[in-house]
Amino acid sequence: MRFFFKGLAIGAVLAATAATGVRAEEPRKGGTLVSVLNTNVRNLNSAVQSGIVTGYPGAQIFASPLRYDENWEPQPYLAESWEVSEDGLSVTLNLRKTAKFHDGQPITSEDVAFSVDVIKANHPFKSMFAPVESVKTPDAHTAVLKLSRPHPALMLAMSGQLMSIIPKHIYGEGEITNVKTHPRNNKNVVGSGPFKLVEFKNGEHVILERFDDFFMDGRPYLDRIVLRIITDPAARAIAYENGELHLGAFESLPRIINRLKKVDGLTVTDEGYGGIGPLDWLAMNTTKGPLADVRVRKAIAYAVDKNFIHKALMQGTAANSTTGIHPDSPFYAEQYDYALDLEKAAELLDEAGYPMNGDKRFNLTIDFGWPDVKPQVEYVKAALGKVGIEAEIRTSADFPTWARKMATMDFDLSWDTVFNWGDPVIGVHRTYDSSNIAKGVWSNTQGYSNARVDALASMAAVELNPEKRKVLYAEYQQIIADELPVYHINTLPYHTVYSDRVGNPPLGIWATSSPLDLVYLRE
Repeated sequence: MRFFFKGLAIGAVLAATAATGVRAEEPRKGGTLVSVLNTNVRNLNSAVQSGIVTGYPGAQIFASPLRYDENWEPQPYLAESWEVSEDGLSVTLNLRKTAKFHDGQPITSEDVAFSVDVIKANHPFKSMFAPVESVKTPDAHTAVLKLSRPHPALMLAMSGQLMSIIPKHIYGEGEITNVKTHPRNNKNVVGSGPFKLVEFKNGEHVILERFDDFFMDGRPYLDRIVLRIITDPAARAIAYENGELHLGAFESLPRIINRLKKVDGLTVTDEGYGGIGPLDWLAMNTTKGPLADVRVRKAIAYAVDKNFIHKALMQGTAANSTTGIHPDSPFYAEQYDYALDLEKAAELLDEAGYPMNGDKRFNLTIDFGWPDVKPQVEYVKAALGKVGIEAEIRTSADFPTWARKMATMDFDLSWDTVFNWGDPVIGVHRTYDSSNIAKGVWSNTQGYSNARVDALASMAAVELNPEKRKVLYAEYQQIIADELPVYHINTLPYHTVYSDRVGNPPLGIWATSSPLDLVYLRE
């Protein structure tokens, strides 16, 4: 099978329309977009740092080879065309010949090869480029990624914030692992994207300015983007209401989301997060005590009323989730939903050998990593009490403390939020692969092991036919939903907020972790 896409003159227009839902009007050039970051930023270099707060400025400062539309179709970006060999063992990127870094130096295939090496050495998502053995550079504008095995996830990994192309002439001195702490990550940054860094003051703002020599003619439309750092959700809400902010993303507090939906002149939508793939679930340590028995795990699922969580706690802002793959993913296959059934829960606990002893059966602990999910944890405690499971809520002093508990499997139950990051190979396999048990937070911290699940993941990881991959992942999800190493609850209620002045808001699969070169401001 051979895949080839040639970027034509009309291709850019079609890609723009598909990627952002462009309205039938002429985009206005100029103006300053005032947007927001919800937390402080550790690192602006998205080649070495993951996370949505790095991804927003990172996707503006640095370009990736590809971009994706809302239909999960790749579109040309820094690579004007590409080709995947019939055996899937090489991917050839044909770079735009006019592309320059912000200091005027040309972007070449050597920079692509260097960026891949940096990402492999520093980025936490090791599976993204693990099969890439080398990058050949036959000429300045051709980069050929050589793979040890077919790797269909590579296409998504070359988009959004996941494959930022950084300048070898800036970062190429010294050890490649030192790039993560390079002084030019946050100051005097030389990027490859549509906007260049003007100023970064952590705790205050990131200011970006239009790069006039950007490789796509006429873009970006905006002159400047000001990313204010506002960590207090209530303060952000006031700023939206007062018209101080034009655009923001990743708002996740139900009360704030529903409050902003009532504001005239604002659109609040959950569109555009399929690539991020954020999910909330109840993680279960399958290696010890009662939770080692799948009947106990199923009893917990029957005891927890997801409908209550969705309506009362999430206030209708989150979608149901029945598997570890996000419902917006093309690989999602809806599974059996454990509707509230206390009698069934009690029956399973009795069958597992945990009868009522007085007013309880056994004790468990429940951990959580951030304060916003405390209501969910408190509800789970109350729900389990109804079937005789006495749960102790353990509050960690801070996020690193919770992360250490998870990494060392020092927990029974834990409320967790995990991202898919586009392709299951990148963000899903890590949770269920037996080879990834206790390899740090957001690894297989449940200690789950199933040989068939491992085999299905391995087959899907190299299968180039999308329909065959869907079949493999359907069985994969069915087994996981039946064995319940985690109980899948809901999508995280991420929402994008934008004013009526914003044209082409970022509603593709990567939200604001995608370039805003097509966004414009109306008068």
